[in-house]
Amino acid sequence: MRSWKQRLVPYWLLGPGLLWLLFFFVVPMYFMGELALYSGSLTSGGFEFTWAWSNFPDALSGHTEQVVRSFFYAGTATVLCLLIGYPLAYAIAFRAGRYKTLLLFAVIAPFFTTYLIRTIAWKTILSDDSPVVSVLQTLSLTPEGGRVLATSGAVIAGLTYNFLPFMILPLYANLERLDMRLIEAAKDLYSSSRSAFLKVTLPLTMPGIVAGVLLTFIPAFGDYVNAQLLGGTGQAMIGNVIQSLYLNQRNYPEAAALSFLMMALILAIVIVYIRFAGTEAFMGDEDEEGA
Repeated sequence: MRSWKQRLVPYWLLGPGLLWLLFFFVVPMYFMGELALYSGSLTSGGFEFTWAWSNFPDALSGHTEQVVRSFFYAGTATVLCLLIGYPLAYAIAFRAGRYKTLLLFAVIAPFFTTYLIRTIAWKTILSDDSPVVSVLQTLSLTPEGGRVLATSGAVIAGLTYNFLPFMILPLYANLERLDMRLIEAAKDLYSSSRSAFLKVTLPLTMPGIVAGVLLTFIPAFGDYVNAQLLGGTGQAMIGNVIQSLYLNQRNYPEAAALSFLMMALILAIVIVYIRFAGTEAFMGDEDEEGA
């Protein structure tokens, strides 16, 4: 029989994390939820708590285009990150040899520079007079008008670059733990390299894929820096709308309501995604790990 002190050890270990979530997530969420139910304006005597549930439909009306655009930009960037990140993570895990540490450092090196500076650097790279754009113009790969900056492609490129490490790192961690004996067994049973990858490697790396997709899509959906710096007036995302409501229009209740709606929407998508992918794909198959 364990003593009561031993039984309390797990709760003591959970304590710091729970306190962090309480003070820096639950409490701010409470105040933002309360703010979403205020009414009034700064020019008419300030805001007052009136249970103004109408702020939620009002916040969503007129912003459907930005929501759809955010889904498209974030989804496209996530797919591109997966297409680029999976082969790179695979190469680092199985083919890098003594250069593995160096390549991993190259993946995380952008984090040593602030997010804003990295995006401004992309603005310089995609400017009209840059060598990169000149090459694209020569190859006729630029949109009509010859500009790359202030287009949807520029915003998606910025999102892909900034969030690519969030896709590579969980994929690499998953591939690194992969039991190579399973792949060798598949090939011993006359499976081709392509068939072994599709039937063994890919299913076993689904936890990394699911984690990478979530870590990439969620922050990309709420991003506003790339759309503001790399896009034009027609590329605003829902994050730009919330920023404008808070900082320019000073409509705090509507901004808080819109933020809550976007969080609820993302949460619903994550739940549906995990349900279709399966909890095994998200957390790994415990039976296989135990075997």
